[in-house]
Amino acid sequence: MQRRPLLAVFALYPFVGARAQDFPHKPLRIVVPNAPGGAADITARTVAEHMARTLGKPVVVENRPGAGGVVAGRVVASAAPDGYTLLLISSGSAVSQVLFKELPYDTLKAFTPVAPLATFDLVIVAKEGGAFKTLTDLVAYARSHPGKVNLGTPNIGTTQHLAAELFKSAAGLNLQVVPFRGTPEVVNAIRGGQIDAGLDILSPILSQIEGHALHPLAVTGARRSRVLPAVPTAREAGIEGLNAASWNGVAVPAGTPAAVVQRLNAAVNAALADADVRAKLQALNLDPHPGTPQEAATMLSDDITRWGKVIQAAGIAPQ
Repeated sequence: MQRRPLLAVFALYPFVGARAQDFPHKPLRIVVPNAPGGAADITARTVAEHMARTLGKPVVVENRPGAGGVVAGRVVASAAPDGYTLLLISSGSAVSQVLFKELPYDTLKAFTPVAPLATFDLVIVAKEGGAFKTLTDLVAYARSHPGKVNLGTPNIGTTQHLAAELFKSAAGLNLQVVPFRGTPEVVNAIRGGQIDAGLDILSPILSQIEGHALHPLAVTGARRSRVLPAVPTAREAGIEGLNAASWNGVAVPAGTPAAVVQRLNAAVNAALADADVRAKLQALNLDPHPGTPQEAATMLSDDITRWGKVIQAAGIAPQ
C-alpha cells in the first residue's frame, strides 16, 4: 500500500483551519421552504440583512416552497458542506421527517443545526361572545358531549394540526379535529358556528382576537404569550400534557466544519441581539430566540420524537 508522505498529510490541517478562519469569502444564501412575504420569509430576510453586515458578505434569501419543505431541504442537503448554503428549519421540518413515507434525506443526519431564530405561540380560540369563556369550559363541554365538539386547524400534518391531536390526547377528550385548507377557513368556520373552536398560530389570527371576533382560551406553550399576557397556558388551565409551540432556526449541510458553524452561530446571535431586528420580529409576534447549535439540534430532535408519537397515536397515515 502506498503511503502519503507525513508532511503532505500534516500540511492539510493548516489549510482546513485557514479556510474556516477566512470564512466567508463569497456570498451566502439561506434557502427558505416558504413563499415570499410570510413570517418565515421575513424572519430570514431580517436576520440575513444583519448577518451580511457582521460577516462582510451578502446573505441572499432563496425561496423554495413546496412538498412540506422537502424541496428546500433537498437543495441544502445536496449542497457543499462549506457554510455558504443554509436552510431555514422549523417545527415543520420535524413533522416532515415523521409524516412522509420517503424523504430524500434524513433530517437529523443530513443537516447540522446552527442556531434557533424565533419561537411563536399557538393558541386555542373560540367565537367571541360564545359559550366558551375559558379552556375549562371547552374541556367540560367536550367531556359531557363526547364526539360532539369540533376543533379546527390548518392542513393535516401542520404543527397546529398535530398540536390539536396532542391536546385531544393530553386532555383525554373524544372530540373531532377538523383540518381546513388554511387559517382563513378556520377563522370563518369559527365565526360562522360550523366548528366550536380552533387551534392555530397566534400571529395570523391576532387581529381577529384584537377585533373581538375570536376569544383566546389558552396558549399551548410552556409560558404565557408576550402579546396576550392575561391568557393562561393550557397547563395552567389543567392540561398538564400539552406543551407545544412553533419555532424556526437555521441549519447547514452535515459535515460543515465546526469552526464555520460557530462563526455562523455568532452572526445569527448578533442579529437577534440587535434592537431593530428584535423589533421587526416582535412586530410579527415572533419572540427572538438566540441560542447554541446544540440547543437548535435539541429542539429539532425533540420535536421529531414528540410529533412522531402524536402522529402514531392519532393514526395519521404517512403521506
